[in-house]
Amino acid sequence: MSKKLVGELLKGRVALVTGSSTGIGIGILRQLAAGGATTVMHGLEPEAALQQKAAAIAAQYGTIVGTNSANLLHPQEVRDMIARVQEEFGRLDILVNNAGIQHVAPVHEFPEEKWNAIIEVILNAPYHATKAALPAMIDAGWGRIVNTGSMHALVASPFKSAYNAAKHGVAGLTKTVALEVATKGVTVNAVCPGYVMTELIEKQLASQAKTRGIPKEKVISDVLLVDQPIKRFVKSEEVGALVRHLCTDDAAAITGACLSIDGGWTAR
Repeated sequence: MSKKLVGELLKGRVALVTGSSTGIGIGILRQLAAGGATTVMHGLEPEAALQQKAAAIAAQYGTIVGTNSANLLHPQEVRDMIARVQEEFGRLDILVNNAGIQHVAPVHEFPEEKWNAIIEVILNAPYHATKAALPAMIDAGWGRIVNTGSMHALVASPFKSAYNAAKHGVAGLTKTVALEVATKGVTVNAVCPGYVMTELIEKQLASQAKTRGIPKEKVISDVLLVDQPIKRFVKSEEVGALVRHLCTDDAAAITGACLSIDGGWTAR
């Protein structure tokens, strides 16, 4: 096991985390920055807001934090995002495909445009980003790709057909790419969190309450946490700590794994 201090674990590495201006993503980015990595915060917020958040994290951890606002619905913007990071920082060692969107509805009422958008952001964007980032990682003989899979990459919940389908696809993509680059010094893994109280979850509460005909408090206790044995939300920094470990040299033999961090959800 490495005896490096936490702040030196990823020193000299450059990491891009998609969807990292809020929620799980910012928790991951913070932990990578705490590990000494130069990081790139990605989000669709106005540039000034992104830069303000990035500056705060840079000041806290004494690292460089760049920004990018690519729209992941558009494959060319995904490819341009990877190229821009490589050009600006000279390399991209760590790619965390984390961005996600959600819509909750029975499948027979599910809007096609919502389905397409969810698949595009959660599944297609990681494919395009991975494809663009891999050649340089292979040439360098070192790389880390981590996908945020969710426990919905492993099990399903009703009314989330597109999300479940996309996340299951992420699990398959993770395993396939891991096998393809297993001898190249590049690892590919997925972290599968249980429910984390993020802006995405907060937005779901009202729609879940309406769909199920119950108060929001009941959605939390009887829907979201009913199958999460620890009976609390997973913390974004806990997810980030797992991602950080996967990005270290100590985790070089961990690849093709979909690692649950779900408070026991999938242990049943």
